[in-house]
Amino acid sequence: MAIATHLGYDDLPELVTALTGDEKHDRSVVSTLDVLWVLYDRVLGRDDRFLLSKGHGPAAYYAVLAAKGLVPVEELAGFGGFDSRLGYHPDRALAPGVEISSGSLGHGLGIAVGVALAGRRTFCLVGDGELDEGSNWEAVQYAGRIGLGRLTVVAVDNHSSTYHWPGGIGARFELEGWSVALADGHDHDALERALTAEHDDRPHVVVAEVLP
Repeated sequence: MAIATHLGYDDLPELVTALTGDEKHDRSVVSTLDVLWVLYDRVLGRDDRFLLSKGHGPAAYYAVLAAKGLVPVEELAGFGGFDSRLGYHPDRALAPGVEISSGSLGHGLGIAVGVALAGRRTFCLVGDGELDEGSNWEAVQYAGRIGLGRLTVVAVDNHSSTYHWPGGIGARFELEGWSVALADGHDHDALERALTAEHDDRPHVVVAEVLP
């Protein structure tokens, strides 16, 4: 693991509690916290890139970055404040460790394709509701056609999509030529296995299912 541990998983509830003011997005915290922890604690290497496309409700993201020493813990209490670097949507020009500014849904996956094309092993986290945005599927189709094996997407499925997909999210990605793995979004070992599974020269998606 290239990203040093400063605090542990058991410290995350206290860190998240320090981030107040955006309670309408509490479900985003619950649905993404374990996925983010496994990525930063077990999967991401020093030269890898992680892009949070599901940028609304970023409290879980900031908490994990703080646990890993990338965001000062003392800044969490100022979350969303006028002079805070930690906004309700992550800003790459302000927040330490943040690769892209996000929150407007449907942008991160296309950017992730570009980063992977540049030669980086790239991970991108999206939400199932976000996949209602058509721009995602242009990126999915292109990555599948060219066999962009450096790209891994984590689709957190908390059943918030308006339109859904026949056969589930994984079926749509598989149709476009992607490798697909399914995992319980709160099971750390299952997530690690899914995220590190061999997928040849195809882009890979992990559908992380969590309770709505």
